[in-house]
Amino acid sequence: MMSNIAIQAKLFFEACETGKGWEGCKGYCHPNASFSAQTGALSGIRSIEGYCNWMRDSFTPIPDGHYDLRFFGVDESRNAVAAYAVFHGTQTGPGGPGAPTGKSIAADYVYVMKFEGDRIASLTKIWNDTISLQQLGWA
Repeated sequence: MMSNIAIQAKLFFEACETGKGWEGCKGYCHPNASFSAQTGALSGIRSIEGYCNWMRDSFTPIPDGHYDLRFFGVDESRNAVAAYAVFHGTQTGPGGPGAPTGKSIAADYVYVMKFEGDRIASLTKIWNDTISLQQLGWA
């Protein structure tokens, strides 16, 4: 049986990673939930709301974007959940720094979601954006 935070984290992850934006994700998060990532691509984003909308917008240049969930773990003592996945897709749509490249991405990443009660209070994304941008031909 999954814990309540595991259920909430899994539902959030699925909504975020399928481009539902903040409208599809806000029910799993505190309204002022924070976001952090040590990446250039996400350097201006400080809220989960901003990140969820960034993910939604990434489906314009990469309309076939999808994830392969590889690990999902709960640390009840720390009120945290981690999810490791690989994001796949091909840039066939408009957006990015130029015309569609037709190149594909297979990006490893991890979400660490910290909960307060049954809602996400903060999200940290661990991701090598440089490799991802190179794969897409954007760097």
